[in-house]
Amino acid sequence: MDVNLFHWIFFNGAIFLLLALDLWRFYQNPHAIQLKEALFTSAGWISLALLFNLWIYLFYGAEPAIQFLAGYLLEESLSIDNLFIFLLIFAQFKVPDSAKHLVLFYGILGAVIMRALLIWGGIGLISHFHWAIQLFGVFLIIVGLKLILSKNEGVDFKKNWLYRFTKRLINVSPHYQGHSFFYQQQGKWFATPLFLVLVLIESTDLLFALDSVPAVLGITTDPFIVYTSNIFAILGLRSLFFVLEGLSKKFYLLHYAVAFILVLIGIKMTLSHLIEVPVTITLGLLLFILTGSLIGSYLFPLKENPHKK
Repeated sequence: MDVNLFHWIFFNGAIFLLLALDLWRFYQNPHAIQLKEALFTSAGWISLALLFNLWIYLFYGAEPAIQFLAGYLLEESLSIDNLFIFLLIFAQFKVPDSAKHLVLFYGILGAVIMRALLIWGGIGLISHFHWAIQLFGVFLIIVGLKLILSKNEGVDFKKNWLYRFTKRLINVSPHYQGHSFFYQQQGKWFATPLFLVLVLIESTDLLFALDSVPAVLGITTDPFIVYTSNIFAILGLRSLFFVLEGLSKKFYLLHYAVAFILVLIGIKMTLSHLIEVPVTITLGLLLFILTGSLIGSYLFPLKENPHKK
C-alpha cells in the first residue's frame, strides 16, 4: 500500500485517543464488565475494524483489503488462546471483577508498543534476509505442535521466574488496594498483587506476539496492513475477554483450532519459495477451521468429571 506519514500519524493518534477515552470512562465509573456490555463493546471494535477494511478496499483495491481481513482474522483467532491464559491468571490471583478491565487496558497498551517493535523488526529481517521467512515458518510449526500437546489447566504462575524476580525486586503486599498498582504506607512503597498480575499479563502477551507477528507476516509483509490488523485485533481483546470468560469451557476446541492454524501458516511460510498460496485460500481456511471448532465444541461438549470436586 502506498501510504505516507500522515496515515501513520492519523491512525496512531486515533487509536490513542480512543484508549484515552476508554481509560477516562473507566475512572469515571469503575465496575465489573457484564456479558451484555462486553458483547456490545466487542461488536463496536469489530465494526470499526471492518469499516477500516472497507476504506482500504475503496482506496487501495481488493488485494490489500483481503490481506487486512485475513491478517485481522488470524490475529484475532491467535489472541483467543492468549485470553485463555489471562483467564487462568485472573482466577489464580483472584483478581476483583472491577479491576480486570484496568489490568487489561494497561496490558493492551503495552502490547501495542511491543507489537510495533516486533513488526518492524520482523519485516526488516525478512527484507534483508529472505530465508528468515522459512525460519519463521519452522518456528510456527513447532509452536503449533507444542500447543496441540499442551495443557494449561495445571499452570502455577507463582512459580514463573518473572513473578519470583519481581517479588524479590520490590515489596509486594499480599492484599489488593482497590484498583491501585502501588500504595504508600508509613513512608514505604508497596506493590499490590494487581501489579504482579499486570507483569504476568505483559510477559504472556510478549510470548504470544512472538507467535502471532511471524504468522501475519506469512500473509503479507506490507507494514501498514500488518500493523493495523494487529492493533485492531488486540484492541478488541479486553471486551472479548469478558465474552470468553463465561464461554471458555463451552468452546474448548478453539485452543486446538489456533494450534492447527499456526501449523498451517508455518507450512505456508516454509514452502513460500516453492508454492504461492493466494490470500483468499488462506482466508477461507481460517474461516473454515474457526467455524469448525465452534460447531464441534457445540455438538460435542466437554463432559463433566463426576469425581472432580
